[in-house]
Amino acid sequence: MFQPAITGSGVFTPDAVITNEELVTAYNAYAERQNAANAGAIARNEVAAMPLSSAEFIVGASGIERRFVLDKTGVLDPEIMHPVLPERTDDEPSVMAEMAIKACNLALAAAGREAAEVDLVICAASNHERAYPAIAVEIQDLIGAGGFAFDMNVACSSATFGIQAAADMIRTGSARRAIVVNPEICSAHVEWRDRDCHFIFGDVCTAVVIEREEEAKGPHFRIRSTRCATQFSNNIRNNNGFLRRTRTTGQDLPDQRDMQFMQNGRKVFKEVLPLVSAHILSHLEDEHLSADNIHRLWLHQANKSMNDFIGKKVLGRTPEAGEQPNILQDYANTSSAGSIIAFSQYSQDFAPGDLGVICSFGAGYSVGSVLVERV
Repeated sequence: MFQPAITGSGVFTPDAVITNEELVTAYNAYAERQNAANAGAIARNEVAAMPLSSAEFIVGASGIERRFVLDKTGVLDPEIMHPVLPERTDDEPSVMAEMAIKACNLALAAAGREAAEVDLVICAASNHERAYPAIAVEIQDLIGAGGFAFDMNVACSSATFGIQAAADMIRTGSARRAIVVNPEICSAHVEWRDRDCHFIFGDVCTAVVIEREEEAKGPHFRIRSTRCATQFSNNIRNNNGFLRRTRTTGQDLPDQRDMQFMQNGRKVFKEVLPLVSAHILSHLEDEHLSADNIHRLWLHQANKSMNDFIGKKVLGRTPEAGEQPNILQDYANTSSAGSIIAFSQYSQDFAPGDLGVICSFGAGYSVGSVLVERV
């Protein structure tokens, strides 16, 4: 058996940024136009007026101040309200693979490795732009890795589930060196015309290199243990898939709102928070550790209030500065990539022996935790 370790991480961030103020201007222009068009029906109480948004509402509801996106022009156009990404030929790299290459190269450089030394690629993300061929196999080919590759989707927990899968394969010897990469194009998944969720998501790609600890070229994070759990819930859902056409005839296309991000936020908040807190505490207990042994929590970046609640529940007190860092004010919710961004940005100050927990959670419900030790 071999000891797995995270030896490098990388974060690719798109160039375009949308501030709350820009987003509110576009959304409110759309909402006011819709309300004007439906003024009669609204007056007769046949339909409800679309509520307006504000930067203060967004920060108060989420803690988010801005987000990176692949395309902002389409999102901010009240006539479009979604990113506009040019169609690519079958001979061109997919959008996800193109993002992944950049994050993988950063992670490989941090680990002091070449792609040819990698024999496992896992593309773990919440939304894959196609079912097959696997995005991971395309990434494997484009970066020049060997071995094998496959896609994973456990929604916002995809990164931690991918780390567990890679660590287990390295531990048993079926892989020697892996990249777990998380290209998230969340801007194409969210409904920008919905006041309650139009501010939530951003785009990014993260990657980590995992290899046998004995072969690490420098300081690294030993993967002490991992734990994953799932519990079925419909409260975060989308219904995208090829079966969509089987429910219609001819050009009678159904409404596509349910193909995008949908959630019952109140139920999610009520049900997920105790699930995640208990998961982390149980993981630590089984490792004969207490919260006092943990230097930092790198949590999924969905909502500041959620993270603050989990941090307080796990630590038994209000987290001190740096113990439970948030990055969503700058990135928004980036699904599976959020906890890895936090880990990548807030781990360099660890001293040998310091312990931390990477934890992601989301639709499924799903929860994944990775206990690491700085070496």
